[in-house]
Amino acid sequence: MKHVVGPGETVAIIAASYQIRPIDLIMLNPIIYAENSYVPRGAELTLPQEAKYCPDTFIDDVRTEFGHEQLVALLPVWKEKGIRSEIIGYSVMKKPIYAFFIGSGKKNVFYSGGWHANEWHTAKLLARFLDRLASYKQKKEAWFEYDIEAILQQVTLVVVPLVNPDGVELVLQGISPEHPYYQDVLAINKGMTRFDHWSSNIRGVDLNHQWPAEWEREAGESPQEPWPRHYSGQAPLTEPEALAVYELALRESFSHVLAFHSQGQVIYWGYRGYEPPESKEMVTRLSLASSYTPVHTADSDGGFKDWFIQETGRPGFTVEVGTGINPLPPGAFAEIWANNVKLALEGLQL
Repeated sequence: MKHVVGPGETVAIIAASYQIRPIDLIMLNPIIYAENSYVPRGAELTLPQEAKYCPDTFIDDVRTEFGHEQLVALLPVWKEKGIRSEIIGYSVMKKPIYAFFIGSGKKNVFYSGGWHANEWHTAKLLARFLDRLASYKQKKEAWFEYDIEAILQQVTLVVVPLVNPDGVELVLQGISPEHPYYQDVLAINKGMTRFDHWSSNIRGVDLNHQWPAEWEREAGESPQEPWPRHYSGQAPLTEPEALAVYELALRESFSHVLAFHSQGQVIYWGYRGYEPPESKEMVTRLSLASSYTPVHTADSDGGFKDWFIQETGRPGFTVEVGTGINPLPPGAFAEIWANNVKLALEGLQL
């Protein structure tokens, strides 16, 4: 059996998709020298004879990465579960940016992840949460102590799991000369061909520094040219990924927002005193549901949560999942899930 490597695929993702061990894939294919090595896009890999393709297993496997292609593979599964999808925009490389809707309530709540390229765990967390939420809704069963059917009659949850699909693909798979931004990316990365440290989009702009909330202040203290991290761009909202979320937020009038990042195991809940009084009680509830520490401010500007609080006067929270150095290893997902599933459920009832 053969497999042609597609966009964003890693050893772990390919092995999980066929329910085989990563070491078996490595042993059969000398082109792969380690489990965490980049696998060239378009390469033809030999598979064990017993391999069977199962494309939606990665949200259940704590050892696998998660990116745009894995999200797309879930679309037909989620449609059958009653999750509505909408393309809210396109990335620099024209990948669709998906928003997903579940519930029928008048209160709109927004969760987002995958803002930074080396924080793909947040996209996987939200994808798994959305999938499980839909399953419990279908079965009309409680999830822990939460009555999902009743909650989703009061609330509509809107989720953008992957704001930065191009950047995540770069971190997971690296880059080849055929890539349309090959020369630009290598120039930004000073010739290096490993991208574990990359958090920006494919043009070297940090999507969480793109927001008109003291943007000039943040930009003045950040790199002044495209960079793997922290470059704010030439102006607010220049990048299509940020603009897609901006237009969605204006349209949907969210009651509150949770933006998931990694890492630190903290929850930021304020911004320059613009946050409403109820934010403190709400973050306490999120903290008790997760064991994460509430922190009033990150002493930074230009973030999505900052803009949302300043623009609307409503509560916004940045949840920093996990602990370590980004990108966190695939195995870190077990802790991330355990500490955030009830936080995400509690967030629906704030």
